[in-house]
Amino acid sequence: MVPQSDSVIHISGPWAHRSVTANGTRFHVATNGDGPLVLLLHGFPEFWWTWRHQLTTLPAAGYRAVAADLRGFGGSDKPPRGYDLITAAADAAGLIRSLGEANAVVVGHDWGGLVAWTLAAYFPKAVRRLAIVSMAHPLQMRAAVLGGPFGLSERSGYPAVFQAPMFPERQLVRDSAARVGEILSAWSSPGWPDPETERVYRRAMRIPPVAHTSLEYHRWFVRSSFRPDGLRYARHMRSPVQAPTLHLHGMADPCVPPAMARGAGRYVEAPYRWKVLDGLGHFPHEERPETFDAELIGWLTDPEPDR
Repeated sequence: MVPQSDSVIHISGPWAHRSVTANGTRFHVATNGDGPLVLLLHGFPEFWWTWRHQLTTLPAAGYRAVAADLRGFGGSDKPPRGYDLITAAADAAGLIRSLGEANAVVVGHDWGGLVAWTLAAYFPKAVRRLAIVSMAHPLQMRAAVLGGPFGLSERSGYPAVFQAPMFPERQLVRDSAARVGEILSAWSSPGWPDPETERVYRRAMRIPPVAHTSLEYHRWFVRSSFRPDGLRYARHMRSPVQAPTLHLHGMADPCVPPAMARGAGRYVEAPYRWKVLDGLGHFPHEERPETFDAELIGWLTDPEPDR
């Protein structure tokens, strides 16, 4: 039986679920708290629920936390097009405006990190502070992609294996999306995810047509490397980030190794803080949320973040 979006995505908690229209698209968000806006952008193969811990700790620290499903994921619209980073950044900028703010702290993990980097370059006035989790700068990722089909991670083959038509989608959803659980386990530190967490993400991947739309981002990133749109994107991404930036990475991340992400500060003119978290993999905000939250909230409350 194919899961229905609402029953899978509208998980109860201290947050409220809303639909927000931005950039001509309807987005599902979970929101909690009052205060300065913190927009949370998830990665693959997840959805807004990846930020469930931060949807509690950030409001307790005086922030308004909003976790959004990217287009093509979770409860958001899944149009046939628009899975490039420029459109995703425009989505995020539109969400900030639709939430009634001129700018926000933007926290992005994995693919959400690529969106956040792009947002800061294309819509700099929308980003008050930028936090990147488990992701290199897009130009570093592009160099890894061009370095070979398995340049990003020999263990995962990411993202080269996603370029074939249709086959990756079938692999993701077969056996009740067992492949999603394998990805989460392979990219994380030992002991995560627990069975319930894995079950939630497997169900979300089986919502039609998430298995397809979620992979379209990866396909654009690789295929555009040789097209005019991708070359224009690469040129624009040389624009330095003007917002104070926190860059957190798990020491044991096998998907995007920390050595690949290190040095992204050269793309940031504002204060930049790089921190490697010992013993954590690709999902530090879920594997050990108390450690992650201490770093994030400590940086948010620092009036003068160090370079």
